[in-house]
Amino acid sequence: MTIKVGDKIPSVTLKAMQDGNMKAVTTDELFKGKKVVLFALPGAFTPTCSAKHLPGFVQNADALKAKGVDAIACLSVNDAFVMNAWGKDQKVEDKVMMLADGNGEFSRAVGLTMDGTGYGMGERSQRYAMVVDDGVVKTLNVEAPGAFEVSSAEAVMKAL
Repeated sequence: MTIKVGDKIPSVTLKAMQDGNMKAVTTDELFKGKKVVLFALPGAFTPTCSAKHLPGFVQNADALKAKGVDAIACLSVNDAFVMNAWGKDQKVEDKVMMLADGNGEFSRAVGLTMDGTGYGMGERSQRYAMVVDDGVVKTLNVEAPGAFEVSSAEAVMKAL
């Protein structure tokens, strides 16, 4: 079942790189008491993700934070090493947390997976963006397959 506005984010452990080491990041600690923009995408280093999706959130990080957002997180079904390398390549710095959902546990728990086997990618996350306030989904914008319209940083800013 797909998560919807008003639902609580499920408790899942994700991974991130910090100071050269892999660190566990629980969704409970990520969302508790904070307003977080979480956007997810099919894969690091993929065309739309690298050219539009992630760069939009990096460029608009200050504007999002000015609207009361405490943290911005990018999630993909990649490992933490790939997410870290992609963040460096995209010059993310501390503007966006790069979160690895390596086994797809979060993506399955929120019901937002896609079948990328035709592209040699296996099970991946759909492209979406959500605003989560203290662990509760306030807005959820899921893209149609192949589209990039409703999950952009600009679309999220309009929703805030």
